[in-house]
Amino acid sequence: MNQPDNSHAELLAQSVSAYVQHGADLPRVRALAQTQLEFDPKQWQELADLGWLGILAPESCGGLGLGLAEVAIVAEGLGRALTPEPYTPVAVLAAAILTPLAGATLPMAILNDLVAGLATPVLAAQEQADDFSAQLVATVATPQTGGIQLDGVKSFVVGAAGASGFLVTAHHEQEPLLCWVPGETQGCHVRLIPLADGRTAGEVRLDHALVSEAHILARGARVRELLDRALDYAQVITAAELLGVLKKTQEMSLEYMKTRIQFGKAIGSFQVLQHRAVDLLIQQELAAAVLAEVIQEMSHTPMSVESRAMAASRAKARCADAALMITRAAIQFHGAIGFTEDCDVGLYVKRAMTLAAYLGNSRAHRQRYARLAAVGHQEAA
Repeated sequence: MNQPDNSHAELLAQSVSAYVQHGADLPRVRALAQTQLEFDPKQWQELADLGWLGILAPESCGGLGLGLAEVAIVAEGLGRALTPEPYTPVAVLAAAILTPLAGATLPMAILNDLVAGLATPVLAAQEQADDFSAQLVATVATPQTGGIQLDGVKSFVVGAAGASGFLVTAHHEQEPLLCWVPGETQGCHVRLIPLADGRTAGEVRLDHALVSEAHILARGARVRELLDRALDYAQVITAAELLGVLKKTQEMSLEYMKTRIQFGKAIGSFQVLQHRAVDLLIQQELAAAVLAEVIQEMSHTPMSVESRAMAASRAKARCADAALMITRAAIQFHGAIGFTEDCDVGLYVKRAMTLAAYLGNSRAHRQRYARLAAVGHQEAA
């Protein structure tokens, strides 16, 4: 994976900014939150036309074959606009699983459709609330005449509302399997659960769902390898989304402090609020620096599975904490109006809450970091 040069990164950031301004505005976010639609298919197709769905996908599948640095630029921009389209679940998490398998016919076909905006594959792996790495798998795969029968329940599936199919983990006689389950498969039932930001997470119930043998994408240790890599990538890109959310919220707060008059003065002239704003700016800069360092490490430094997981947890924990701190402070800066439904700041608070919990909250990631660091220390000793 190559780190983009400054001119490349600047042009990509400008492209994202232009997209956000004309097609991903807050009125659209509010309108979609009042409907059953998870996202706008026309906007999703525009993301595909811009090439952003295929940043991680190989050129053989119509993708760009680039890396985390480029994806992070797009995700940060989309985060600033609270774009509801499931970019990270599909273009990062699912794409990162499918890309190493692109030499096979079915994964290549799914990737081709993903890049073209014709398919929205989503990972359905997590079964327990405290298992964001999807290590515990109770879903059973049973060989049947003509294929494999899947039975189990997957939870916290973000992007399930518009999913064309699911990448499902299961086991057969202790052997892990990764299977492709098209959304129309008989016995595959999706129940949508509302999230704080107006989007949904799905509970995918597999009740004697039968797929062909050809739909088994990976077996054995390869499944864990694919999952670990893709989840680490998605955690880092979720951190980039959080960075976009917190930066925009900070800008909104500062602008409000310049215009809100209290006691005959703009509240931004009050020293106590200035000090608070500086404290939050420090948190923003720390989050941005940590994320940039992690992306640099994961893009250029040969890393063990443990080191990569520690880096991903470091970025997610730092950006999640900073986003929650800055968005909640924005409510205080805005005063009573900040609690109203019409105030845009509330939308950013809700998105920060949702993204902070997605794929593990900051506490869970600090625990993982500490656990892996302790194991590494013992091995070094």
